[in-house]
Formats: sequence, structure tokens, C-alpha cells
Amino acid sequence: MKTLTLSQLSDIIEASLEKALPTTYWVVAEIASLSEKSGHLYLDLVEKGERGLMVARQRATCWQNRQQMLQIYFEQETGTRLQAGLQVLVEVEVHFHSVYGLSLNIVNIDPRFTVGDLARQRQETILRLKKDGVLEMQQGLVLPTIVRRLAVISAVGAAGYGDFCEQLNESSYTFHTTLFEAVMQGENAEQSIIAALQQIYDQTEEGIHYDAVIIIRGGGATTDLSCFDQYTLCALCAQFPLPIITGIGHTRDVSVLDLVSHLALKTPTAVAAWLIKRLDGQATLIDELRMRLKQTAQRQIMLRQHRIDLLRQRLESCSPERIYRLGYTLLTANGKVVRSVQDVQKGQTITSHLLDGQIQSIVQ
Repeated sequence: MKTLTLSQLSDIIEASLEKALPTTYWVVAEIASLSEKSGHLYLDLVEKGERGLMVARQRATCWQNRQQMLQIYFEQETGTRLQAGLQVLVEVEVHFHSVYGLSLNIVNIDPRFTVGDLARQRQETILRLKKDGVLEMQQGLVLPTIVRRLAVISAVGAAGYGDFCEQLNESSYTFHTTLFEAVMQGENAEQSIIAALQQIYDQTEEGIHYDAVIIIRGGGATTDLSCFDQYTLCALCAQFPLPIITGIGHTRDVSVLDLVSHLALKTPTAVAAWLIKRLDGQATLIDELRMRLKQTAQRQIMLRQHRIDLLRQRLESCSPERIYRLGYTLLTANGKVVRSVQDVQKGQTITSHLLDGQIQSIVQ
């Protein structure tokens, strides 16, 4: 029986693969994980089938002499570096090593595929939200007249969050902001933002009031927005009971989250400016209402004063003093007003009341 050493078998496998697979191949896969060491990129490439079940997995390497060039090319075309969660189209060589086993050596990449795949996923999310009837639910919510109490979802150290708070603090109004920290890009972003929304919802159930939810982040690449196109996050935001205002820091692209939110603005500072301008408008309205109220009150006071003057005149015209001045007198007998000759008897003393005194007389 012929026997082989392990290295001999490995050499046979390597030679066979080189003979059977002599060229390179363009392969579609998802980056499950990625790490860089000594200038080399080490990736796990996977393919997922129905319900997200993995149907294939291979190790891949992009050596230093190529990875720097490919990274720059990919970043220029897509606006982001290679990262976990991206669908990629890569050109690979199949390689077998007697120690490290089978792996794929990446020699080229097509960034147009990644951008196109993100666009496809975005459209699928929009169609699904429309089918569920939730795409425009946020538009049915009404913002309070005064929007000051804000639940903010952002990364605590993000420049966009700092700019947002600084602009609000420099205004003449007092805003109350509560930060719900979340990862705003990368493979963990969607679940992190969902967790922040759940915290806000729990607080509202406990009686804590917020006028609106603000979701903001600094600028980023097109592919960095992929988490804002995911169905689960967008469906939750569409059905959230508080109005959601977004400013996720991208001037060219509109995410699905922007489409389902109550109001979508380009940047965190744009959101802050809108909130301040809204209060400016409300302050103008309040000033106008205050002026109208003052004018109405003044008119009412004048009308009441006029009525009082008329009543005073009427009272004065009916006062005994005025009647006395006209020459009239008031007759009393035994303390009672004499209204008729039938009210007195012959010999009875009556009193005549004049403006400056009284006269007593005896009836003849």
C-alpha cells in the first residue's frame, strides 16, 4: 500500500487546483468579517440563502501590494472603505497552502456592484414598506406648537451632535435635549438605533414627555447610509408614536429613513436651524396675539368705561339733589312719603325736604 506524507498530499492538492483552476474568477459574496494585519487584509466571504442561512464560506486574503491600491480605488468610487456587511464583486485566485489550507487571493474588485446592490436593497425596502401601508404614517403625526423637549439619537462624540447642541445653545431659546447614544454607522448601527428608540418609547410609557425624536449623525459615505435603508429600522420609525426628524449628514442621497420620517433635513445643523426658526415663527405669532389681546382689552375697557359714564349720568339725572335743584320737594308725613292728598289729614304735620333743609307745615 502506497502511503503519502501530509505535505506530499498537500502538494498534490495544490498542483491539482492549479491545473483545474488556472485562471482567476469573479465571485459575488458578502464580507462577513475583515481585519488588517501587517498591511494585509484578511476576510471571511460568505453567501447566504433563504432566511439568511449560510450556504458557503471561504477565507480570503488581499496582500499588501494589492490591498492599498484596491482600497483607494474602492473608496474613491463608493465613498467608503471595505467593511463587514457589504456585498462585493471580487476577482480571486484559488490557492491552497499546505499549512493554511484553501483560501482565495483577491486581485481585483468592482465597486459598481456594491453601489448597485445597495440601491437594489433600498428599493426593496421601499416597496415592502408601501405594501405594509406604513411608508407615510409619520406624516399623520402633528408636531406640538412649541418643540423644545427633544430625544436625540446620535453618537456621543460625533462632530454632528456637537454642532447640533452648540447651535441650539447659542439661540435665544431654551431647549431640553436628552441623548440616547447609538452607533450610527457600520454593521451594528441598525440594532443600536433600534435599542435607542426602544429606550425613548419606554420613557414615554413612564410619563416622560418628548416633543420629537431627532436622529442625527455627521457626514459619511454612501455605503455608510446602508443601515438607514434597512427594513426593520425604517418600519419601526415609520410607526413610532412621536414625530421623527432626521439629519443624517449627507447632501446627495436620501435614505429610506428620510422617506419615512416626519421631516428630513440634510445635516444636524440644518435640524437645529429649523427648530430655532420654528420657534422664531412661534414667537412672532405670540407677539401678534399678545398685541391683539392688548388691543382687544383696551377696547373692552373703553366700552365698559363708556357704559359706566352713561350709567353715572343716568343716576345723576335721577338723584334727589338734582330734583331739589330744579325746585321740586319731597313731602313726608310720619316718616312716610306723601304721594297723594289722600295720604294726609287736616291738622297733620308734614315735612317738605329741600336741597338746603326742611320745612314743616300743618295741613289746613
